[in-house]
Amino acid sequence: MGEGNCIGDGAFRHGANRLFQVHILKEFAMIHVGLIAVSVLLLGAITPGLAAEPGAAAKAESHSEPIPLWPGVAPGEKVDIGPEKDTNKPKPSEPPEKYVITLTNVTQPTITVYEPAMNKTGAAVVVCPGGGYSILAMNLEGTEICQWLNSIGVTAVLLKYRVPGRAGLERYTAALQDAQRALGLVRHRAKEWGIDAKRVGILGFSAGGHLSAATSTNYEIRTYPAVDEADKESCRPDFTILIYPAYLIKENDMAHLAPEINVTGQTPPTFITMTEDDPVHVENAFTYAQALKQAHVAVELHVYPTGGHGYGLRPSTNDVSHWPSLAAQWLATQGWLKAR
Repeated sequence: MGEGNCIGDGAFRHGANRLFQVHILKEFAMIHVGLIAVSVLLLGAITPGLAAEPGAAAKAESHSEPIPLWPGVAPGEKVDIGPEKDTNKPKPSEPPEKYVITLTNVTQPTITVYEPAMNKTGAAVVVCPGGGYSILAMNLEGTEICQWLNSIGVTAVLLKYRVPGRAGLERYTAALQDAQRALGLVRHRAKEWGIDAKRVGILGFSAGGHLSAATSTNYEIRTYPAVDEADKESCRPDFTILIYPAYLIKENDMAHLAPEINVTGQTPPTFITMTEDDPVHVENAFTYAQALKQAHVAVELHVYPTGGHGYGLRPSTNDVSHWPSLAAQWLATQGWLKAR
């Protein structure tokens, strides 16, 4: 095999000074990136994962009532933005399983805990739906993801964060406060919920992917005044999963990260999936993965030619639909599904 660039649908795995096998469908090359040698093999199929395909994921047997994130009014909430509501309406011609809840005007953020019915591993993941910091795709990128996580033995914590972005603030400001608070609260109540406080990750889609990355790179200082004992816990995720993340790069400079995304050597290990035809730009995935590599943070990146944006884990004819199996395999390989 000769040396060269691997461009096209594929996967990039990186860990400092390690050799990884990486799968793609078209290319056949050897890449040398700094200290890393990445081998790329021609395959006829995606590597099978640990869990059933998304459509077969078992539903959660147990979930809590929504738990208020804040003991009182959330930080900075002063203006009435109207009642919380779903902006979408079911279409008579559309199957119920294709309906997407698009929740907006969230002023009372919550978490809902989904516990696995069996094979509980002790790992937990805070789930951040996307929606451009305007709405939350609560089923497509929320409850359905929690059911999948339960199927691989992971406790899922669905975060209903504040949207839309508040006037006069960055669009992510209120949401980042909510995400930091959620990580601390999960660790504060870890024993009660049967969770290992050292295996708490975060997963996000689109704007929720940006929120997950922002939480993963802004954890040393809370972005709000502490309100109780939960805020004494770390709000750093132990691992991060980003599915078609948005807003990670500068608007007019896709080669550089947005200023609020501050990657360091302490940024959590990360799994990323995106497609080349994603309208929010695959460079979000490439640039973040490159920053992680340069910081010697373990990263696994899967890029596919087609699939677009906003597919969640609902099955399709696109190869990107296999990302849940690959993510489950990554979680297991990294040791997050094994009791410590």
